[in-house]
Amino acid sequence: MFTFIKAQAASVIATIVDFVVTILLVKLFVLQEDIAITAAAATGTISGGIVNFMLGREWVFLARHRTRTSQASRYFLVWAGNLLLNAGGVYTLIHYSSINYVTAKVLVSVLVAFSYNYFLQKRYVFR
Repeated sequence: MFTFIKAQAASVIATIVDFVVTILLVKLFVLQEDIAITAAAATGTISGGIVNFMLGREWVFLARHRTRTSQASRYFLVWAGNLLLNAGGVYTLIHYSSINYVTAKVLVSVLVAFSYNYFLQKRYVFR
């Protein structure tokens, strides 16, 4: 149970990085088109993914028993699915509804975090 709590803390930290990057890009470049906002959200997801991998390996799963390259390869596969789910979910919500991009990103991020990320990281990436 403690590993799950640490994983959620790491996820929160990575999500903060993700959202800060996304919001800064949208605000700095005054993005308004659905595709441009989706690209900013994807860039945020990339940034958060890097932070999440480092925290997962070194702190959450204490998974230094395998090479970083091996874990990074596995993480990339899981993370690519994460990126597609997040970007696709954000695009779908902002394009087909009147939901604000930040609200859309929160909803999609929470859903993907609990239904996809933790289990694949624990059982595939850092096992």
